[in-house]
Amino acid sequence: MHSSTRVTLPAAFEVAEIDNLALLIANMLERLIAHNDKIPLLPESLTRFHSRTVPNISVLDYLRRIIKWTKVEKACLLLTLHYVDQICARMPLFTLSSLTCHRFIIASITVCSKGLCDSFCTNALYARVGGIPVPELNVLEREFLLAIDWRLMCTREVLQEYYINLIRTDSSGRFALESEVEDSDMDTSSVSSRSASPMDTQVRHGPSFSLLGTRESSSVMGDTSTLPTIEQNMAFAALQHSLKKPP
Repeated sequence: MHSSTRVTLPAAFEVAEIDNLALLIANMLERLIAHNDKIPLLPESLTRFHSRTVPNISVLDYLRRIIKWTKVEKACLLLTLHYVDQICARMPLFTLSSLTCHRFIIASITVCSKGLCDSFCTNALYARVGGIPVPELNVLEREFLLAIDWRLMCTREVLQEYYINLIRTDSSGRFALESEVEDSDMDTSSVSSRSASPMDTQVRHGPSFSLLGTRESSSVMGDTSTLPTIEQNMAFAALQHSLKKPP
């Protein structure tokens, strides 16, 4: 169900409220988790990021906890999505699920903040906020860096595209992009003739999200302008899974 209250977000991610970013990212990750939790977990798919049990805190509350206690920068939150795409490309069996998401997030924030920000916390604080022992976070940090091949950087333009697509694919219907609202107000009479299909939007505006962590995402690394939409990935993954079922 779409929210009746619309929130207009600024065109640039740098000036968006960080809690709204957390809401958008959590919405996307929760949808991925709901899809990937249906995929059977194979022994060869186990990674350092897997928990024994599902954490008893939601993705949104976990992000808010990290934001409150580590003062993480907005770019680091968006970079988490970019890192998911990188790792899914390099580790085809990895899936972002309810067992892996929380450890992935805290490892991502730790690595990104220490690598790219002028100020950051100690691993003792990141571990405490993340709810894991310090030695475990140390292992996750090393594993994470190897998984992304130490490629911590991406351009501001890529992060901006992630931000825009988070808004456009948000399932709550709560958010709208400021520039698009202004365009709509200026030319409401021609909206129907100018409206584009989701596929047209992807062609014009570049990267969307792969973020399924299935085998199909292994071809997307490098050129983010050709990333499929989450709906396309889900449909393809479901088809592949059905084909693998015994007759």
